[in-house]
Amino acid sequence: MKNSFLLLIFVYTISNGQVADFKAIDFTRADHIAKLNEGASLTNLPLLAHNLTQKLPTKVEKFRAIYTWVCTNVTGDINQTNKISRKRKKHKNDSLAYIKWNTDYKKIAFKKLVKHKKTMCTGYAYLIKELCFLADIECEIIDGFGRTVSANIERLELLNHSWNAVKLNNKWYLCDATWSSGYVIADAIFVKDYNEGYFLTEPLLFAKNHYPLHKKWLLNETLITTKFRASPLVYGEAFKHKIIPILPEKMNVTVNKNSELNFSFKSLKNSLTDKISLVRFSGSNEKNLAITQLKKEGKLIQFTHKFKHKGSYDVHLKIDKDIVATYTIHVL
Repeated sequence: MKNSFLLLIFVYTISNGQVADFKAIDFTRADHIAKLNEGASLTNLPLLAHNLTQKLPTKVEKFRAIYTWVCTNVTGDINQTNKISRKRKKHKNDSLAYIKWNTDYKKIAFKKLVKHKKTMCTGYAYLIKELCFLADIECEIIDGFGRTVSANIERLELLNHSWNAVKLNNKWYLCDATWSSGYVIADAIFVKDYNEGYFLTEPLLFAKNHYPLHKKWLLNETLITTKFRASPLVYGEAFKHKIIPILPEKMNVTVNKNSELNFSFKSLKNSLTDKISLVRFSGSNEKNLAITQLKKEGKLIQFTHKFKHKGSYDVHLKIDKDIVATYTIHVL
């Protein structure tokens, strides 16, 4: 318990620095410019970059206009994503064959992006980088592992995602235009739903479901020097509410019957404690689990729950009506 408490203090300290970097910036004008250029063509990227950024005074506002425009004007292409996934699995043990296929397929994917504004994660990341280049903003494409309900949950098995790092005021920041733009239902339907939470995200939160191929892009010294840990599975709503789960540290947790388990998370927004709940599902029925010792100290919120019955449960942390994180609890 003592070590866990020290970990809480350490995590709270190192992650508090990035949150307020741009709190003085009002992004209303940048978002308005992105809206004014809704539906603009991708056939002339220099013109698009110019129209999005010319009237904005700072690079972070220019980047915001670019990011917002891409997220709200480009649609996720499920067919492309599924095709890439099938090819990755097929050529899992033959990287050269996959690279050859992917090189040819990129030409097709790029044409579809320009013509129909439909793409997959690589296309989103490419478009962000190109528009940034034209606006004189340093930006990189980051390839890595996206943790979802169907991939890379307990171990990093499938290199399946791309996102961006952008340099602003001599400091690198992380963002994911793909997951900002919407979400997928049943691997078949893309729902447009802009989620601002993936814009310049706190690295500790970003690392909950993004793990780069090159660890330097974790952008946090503690994360870089720590081995990958199958932490709780977090969802887009965690980014919307800016929730960083801290305890339990792992997704899979084993406890003894009638013992209390500590839960804690850091809220980068002013989450109200009366909107916090812990639930599990029995079929389609949602059951609320009793929360005890709930307390809030600054941005850190802690509570406990006593598991009184043996078995294995998927337990979900909710903020208001949104599930933000999932744990699998094994009660002995």
